[in-house]
Amino acid sequence: MIIFVGRSNVGKSTLIFRLTGKWVRRGKRPGVTRRPVEVNWRGKVIVDMPGFGFMSGLPKHVQERIKDEIVRFIEDNAEKIELAVLVVDGKAAPEIIERWEKRGEIPIDVEFYQFLRELNIPTIVAVNKLDRIKNLQGTINYLAEKFGVPHSEINDTFVPISAKFGKNLDGLRMLMEKKLKEGKRTQDAS
Repeated sequence: MIIFVGRSNVGKSTLIFRLTGKWVRRGKRPGVTRRPVEVNWRGKVIVDMPGFGFMSGLPKHVQERIKDEIVRFIEDNAEKIELAVLVVDGKAAPEIIERWEKRGEIPIDVEFYQFLRELNIPTIVAVNKLDRIKNLQGTINYLAEKFGVPHSEINDTFVPISAKFGKNLDGLRMLMEKKLKEGKRTQDAS
């Protein structure tokens, strides 16, 4: 099982459509996907997870319930999840991270990455909307620092893409295949 996770409206569903050619519901407003949607592709189950964070037209308590359901789904299926693709909006993520940190909170993208790693789920960060990022390498380096990814692991963790325009999807596919072949690694217990 491969899961695609991330904030609302970062392009998860569009990315799945571009990668697989399988139709998944998607839209311009946040919160179109409200429950896990499974798609079969190349003998794998791809799961389009609801976005966490703002969802257009939904009250805060419903948004929180959906976030709890996402966490529960991942915890309940951690052994079956071979790979997670955390999709971030490369243009907006640095600003969002700074805003959360100024409030003294752990940014939700960072927290989610750490959650996936704690469950020993191999994770790729797809930095989406590359066509809108002015300093791509600077953005990736910034995200790596915030996510706690060592410089030596950046190329095995972060992939700049444009789901909307289909840019660098081959790079993402290659990294996905590499991670799937490597399988789950045991983390250092230091």
